[in-house]
Amino acid sequence: MNSAEFSLIQTFVREFDSPRAPAGPGDDGAVLPPTAGDLCVTTDAVVQGVHFSLAHFRFEDIGHKALAVNLSDLAAMGAAPSWFLCSLGLPRRFGKREVSALGRGMSALARVHRIQLVGGNISAARELSVTLTAAGEVPRGQALTRAGGRSGDWLYVSGTLGEARLGLRLLGKGTRTGFAKRQLRPVVRLRVGQIARRFGRAAIDISDGLAQDLAHLCAASRTGARVDVGRLPLHPAVRRMKEAIRWALAGGEDYELLIAIPPEQGLHFERECTKSGERVTRIGELTSTDTVAFWRAGKILPSPPGFDHFE
Repeated sequence: MNSAEFSLIQTFVREFDSPRAPAGPGDDGAVLPPTAGDLCVTTDAVVQGVHFSLAHFRFEDIGHKALAVNLSDLAAMGAAPSWFLCSLGLPRRFGKREVSALGRGMSALARVHRIQLVGGNISAARELSVTLTAAGEVPRGQALTRAGGRSGDWLYVSGTLGEARLGLRLLGKGTRTGFAKRQLRPVVRLRVGQIARRFGRAAIDISDGLAQDLAHLCAASRTGARVDVGRLPLHPAVRRMKEAIRWALAGGEDYELLIAIPPEQGLHFERECTKSGERVTRIGELTSTDTVAFWRAGKILPSPPGFDHFE
């Protein structure tokens, strides 16, 4: 390892409250103790030109978002975060200032959710990319998956939808405040996921749009779904937009949770979320059909596509 690469690694790791090698960064691998429950592991990346533009995102924002999208996957499984690995692909023009800023944004979110950086890698690249592998723990046999839903389960969504898409428009106009923060600094619904683990049967995080991610859950659970579009949780500012329904169904990057709850557990789930200060909205139910239908004022709407990396 050359001195420049080692210096960048030290600069990045210095931003974190991480265990020292051989338990954490600085050795050939992290040394981690076995868990009492099950370990949920996920990996995701944010890539320049695909997930963010340096014209709109600061390096702290990129660091935050890279960790947030992985934590959102853990939230969907009802997991409590434990540790993560980070691999940076850095353009050669980047130096300590850029690397330190990435680390600051990521480490601030890591401290909030008590997840530790335990290792990773740095490599030269043409464009900036940040790839994380994150792990969280759940009690044995209690992880939520996409495959547990049953016909008749009530469908809930956390938070509100469509704001990230509005935020993308605002960023394009040079605005970084208000709804633009839903793009820059996604909120992670870990608490909702841990409550859902106690009452729910299936869950998925909404990263590619409600319509597409609901279809994924239904395919895994071998069900259909019926959604009342009039029930979708929208901020008044989004509701006023002519694109409101399209953004709510297919805008992507909301990072809310979509959860299937047995009807007899629905009110209990709602009460627990309310007590924790978390908003959840019942939007429909799973069905015994093989179709996903979106209804509005008695009419079926066409299902919009979600985000696809290769289209």
